[in-house]
Amino acid sequence: MSVSVLSRTRARSWPLATAAAVCLLSFTAFWVAQRLAHVNMLDVMVYRAEGETVRAGGDLYAMRATSANLGMTYPPFAALLFVPLTLVGVPLMRTLTTAGNLLLVVALVQLSLQLVRPSLSRTDLWRTTLWVAAVVVWCEPVWTTLRYGQINLLIAVAVLWDLTRREGSRLAGLGIGLATAVKLTPGLFVVLLLVAGLLLWRRDRGVNQWLRTALTATGTFLGTTLAVALALPADSKRFWTETLFETGRVGFAEETANQSIRGVLARLMHTDDPGMWWAVTAAVLGGAAMVLAVRAAVRGDKAVAVVVCAFTALMISPISWSHHWVWCVPLLILLADRSTRAWPVTGAVALAFASFALWWVPHDPGRPELDQNAGQMLLSAVYPLTATALLVGYALTLRRQAVAKE
Repeated sequence: MSVSVLSRTRARSWPLATAAAVCLLSFTAFWVAQRLAHVNMLDVMVYRAEGETVRAGGDLYAMRATSANLGMTYPPFAALLFVPLTLVGVPLMRTLTTAGNLLLVVALVQLSLQLVRPSLSRTDLWRTTLWVAAVVVWCEPVWTTLRYGQINLLIAVAVLWDLTRREGSRLAGLGIGLATAVKLTPGLFVVLLLVAGLLLWRRDRGVNQWLRTALTATGTFLGTTLAVALALPADSKRFWTETLFETGRVGFAEETANQSIRGVLARLMHTDDPGMWWAVTAAVLGGAAMVLAVRAAVRGDKAVAVVVCAFTALMISPISWSHHWVWCVPLLILLADRSTRAWPVTGAVALAFASFALWWVPHDPGRPELDQNAGQMLLSAVYPLTATALLVGYALTLRRQAVAKE
């Protein structure tokens, strides 16, 4: 591999204090910009209402909150985690949520760097973390996550915390298990861990970290879900037998904010239900992407395996709002590390996630997305198109490398 962009940070003379000052300045400007934009932090208000419903012993899935009349879409375990939000006033809750998410941006960057470049010294790790965090906080998925007070950063940090533990760690798997109990999509990481772990076990005839993490994550998810079923039996029954299958409950598939394959097809076909076209496309693309992820894991390229798995989950999910794509942070760090001779690629991907291009098209409650023209469709599919292009490029690179070895 050629000299890494990230490894060159060792040669920089910028002191850690300078990086910290720049990061603090960027975060302060970000906070002021959000206040000037009058962000409503709609989702954290829904989370608070869910916590209040639990405390009152109400029906979680009959609850509606805010002027948008939003209901609960997560498993009931999430509502239990949101109870602390009810213990403070709304202004303080919003302040703490913003501050907590900014700290999670730093954590996400640091864990991503540990995933991609585990050899960085502690000083270089912190210096690079602060410089990168000062920049990526302005990308659209992160901006929108803080705008709504969403939990996407917390989910990503929980997953990466597991996947950057030292070999033999008994705690690895707890984060993914709990994240899956809160929001089901991280469960695809369990699939990656299990399949890769079994293949490595078959090859090496020994239990490996991938398999141990998969088993811990599965046990954590099942244990948590069963415990919640005992605490909230009616809500648990309703979620796992009814609400789980009500994809329309989350929102309209064709909304421009929906950056999944289903959203792209809905806009392309001018319908709110692409039906089997989505199922088939998601199965084919998702299956092919997971093969790439498992192959990378077996070869020992954990960073690629994790990023590919994350983007696969985003694309095949029925609804992947733009703020779910905070996984662009580890992706950009990975590209910067690996693409020293292809900076145009890294720059183009960074532009895709920083441009807010998906919001350039008409979008309002009148559902204009059902009548998009070709140009608008391209803009409103910017994240899935970017991810698909990178997956195809990666597959072609592997193919060329295989041919070269023959």
